[in-house]
This record gives sequence, structure tokens and C-alpha cells, in this order.
Amino acid sequence: MIALIQRVTRASVTVDEQIIGAIDNGLLVLLAVEPEDTEAKAKRLAERVAGYRVFNDENGKMNLNVKQAGGDILVVSQFTLAADTNSGMRPSFTTAAKPEFSNQLYQFFTKQLREMGFTVPTGEFSADMKVELVNDGPVTFHLAI
Repeated sequence: MIALIQRVTRASVTVDEQIIGAIDNGLLVLLAVEPEDTEAKAKRLAERVAGYRVFNDENGKMNLNVKQAGGDILVVSQFTLAADTNSGMRPSFTTAAKPEFSNQLYQFFTKQLREMGFTVPTGEFSADMKVELVNDGPVTFHLAI
């Protein structure tokens, strides 16, 4: 599993010109599922996202996680993160999991975050989405399990 996490001051996801998920301070998580992923990997990645210290403390150091910073988490599925880009001029998506399997783990991942007490709005799986964000920093990290 791959999570591209971005510290944001605000983020939203729109489908058919309707905002379906939005947060203010927190993390935007773009999530990709690969064929060998499991619920155990999804749970571990959710724990890493929730615990990753990317918010500044009173001394300006990245020592706080999203909960300590009082933030929320917006999760958007993004299979293109699992693309094979090692050769040619066009990405191959054979390294991404099939949609049904991906959706199951995407839903499981968001459920794990909700069980940790987070507000977790989401995008709509496999929809044409428009994502808007104000990246704070900018701060962006690639986490993979």
C-alpha cells in the first residue's frame, strides 16, 4: 500500500461539481492499493498515517501527529500512485490492484482511521474526482507498507 500524505490547511474533493469531502487543518491522504496488500498492511499503514509526526510543535519542529495537532484526515483513492513508471513514456497500471479488491482495502483503511477517533471524509472510489488543497509547508511524504 502506498499513502502520499500532505499536511494541509484545507482540502476538498469534488464529484460532479459537488464537494463530497472536505477538511480544514489536517492530512490529505492519496491512497493506492497493490495486489499483494492485505488488511494487516492497511491497518499498519493507517497507524503510520495517524502517528506520523508532521505538524509543528511550539518550537517549530515536526513533533506532532495529526491528532495532537487537532486535525482531520481526508482520504482519496488514487490508483495512479501504484503505476509502474520505470520504462517508456506511458505509465503501466499492471502493478495496481484490481478495483474490487482495492475498494475493499480502501474502505478498511478508512475504517481503521475512524476507529482511532478521526473524522475521515473520503472521495468516491473510481469516480472522476477533483481534489483541491492548500499544502502547508509544503509538507508531503510518501509512505509505503
